[in-house]
Formats: sequence, structure tokens, C-alpha cells
Amino acid sequence: MDYAFAPAPAITVPIVERVGGAATASQHFPVRRIYLVGRNYAAHAREMGHDPDREPPFFFAKPADTILYAAPGVTAEFPYPTLTSNVHFEMELVAALGKGGKDIPVERALEHVYGYALGLDMTRRDLQAEAKKLGRPWDAAKGFDQSAPLGPIYPASEVGHIDRGAIWLKVNGVDKQRGDISQLIWSIPETIAILSTLFELQPGDLIFTGTPEGVGAVTKGDVMTGGVDGLGDISVRVV
Repeated sequence: MDYAFAPAPAITVPIVERVGGAATASQHFPVRRIYLVGRNYAAHAREMGHDPDREPPFFFAKPADTILYAAPGVTAEFPYPTLTSNVHFEMELVAALGKGGKDIPVERALEHVYGYALGLDMTRRDLQAEAKKLGRPWDAAKGFDQSAPLGPIYPASEVGHIDRGAIWLKVNGVDKQRGDISQLIWSIPETIAILSTLFELQPGDLIFTGTPEGVGAVTKGDVMTGGVDGLGDISVRVV
């Protein structure tokens, strides 16, 4: 095929398997789309000024090339974005799909999950607030370059399916977010099932499942460290 210019390279994330206590990466997970669930922890919904009483979930997206890979044991560098003075962190558990489908039954949803990762949904909060006020899309607030720091994919065959366990984030060593995956308003199987009624999901899709309370702003020089029980942690410095 004759292209007008070279196509962009595939967006991939290393798959890490713990073998004998050591972490080795032998394969890569090709990313297709990134979906995110809004306000999926009750306390976070309240801190954002909303009623968390299991309102229907809503979704938004980031381009796949917003991923900033944060390798285990390495502090990745997140460039402070332009046209904002209020960039927030949102620590999330990410489900990585290895099987697609439409109208997926809840009871079979976990069959579609290849594995899990740690992710940060970085947000230009001031731009988001202005977009909400004017009834405009959130793209500039959510989908900017390198707005999705992401750790490696851990296969569910190695770590199991995660439905409980601490999720946390520290900034410069100080606790900022702390919750439990069991506190998700919409569980991961429910989220997959509902999302699959809106889109035909495909292998390579990532789903950021929501963030607990305590989101806040960072400035240049801050180091964010976050994790989920069983998945270790990731570290990202704002530069």
C-alpha cells in the first residue's frame, strides 16, 4: 500500500509476568482505544459536587497515543501541559481487554479481560470546569499529550481478577488518595457490560475504572506514586 506519509507506529504497552518473583517483559499489548468511567467512587462523586446514588455510568475517552509508559522501578516524566494552571491527578485501576464483543453479559464480562494495569488520568481541571459550565466536550481537559501515565499490563492469569484491595496515591510521600477497589459504584464486570452496549469493544481496549476521593493539583517537581494491592506501584514526576 502506498501511503502519503509513514503511518504512526502502533501504541503498545509491555506485558509483565512475574516469574519466580522477578518481573520479565516478553510481549507487548497493542492499545486500540482508551475508555474512562466518570465518578465511579461515591466519595469522589461527592467531592466533585454530585450525588453518587448509582446514577447511570458515563464514559469519555483519551486517544491511545496519550499513554506515558511508567516502567516498574523507574520514575516517568510527565510534562506540565500548556494553557492550564490546575492539573489534577486521578489514580485508577485499568482493565485491559483481550477479547471484544457487543452487549456482553455481566456474568461473562471478565472473560474479556486480559489483564490489569495502574493508570493516572491527568486532567486540566480548569479547562474541564470551563467546558462543563459551557456545555462543551472535555477533550482538551482530558485527552492532551501524555495525559495517561500507565504501568505495564499484568495478565489476569498471573494476578487474578481484581475486585478488592487498596488503591492509593501519594504526592512527595504524602497520602492524597486512598480507597478500595470494592468501593467501585459500578464493578468492572458491570462497567464492561454497560460500555459494550454503547460501543463494540475490541481486543486492545483499555478501561480506566474510576478514581477514589482526594484528587488534587500538582506542580513542577512533584512526584506522584500510586498503586493497587497486587500490582505494585508506578512513579511519575511532573517536569
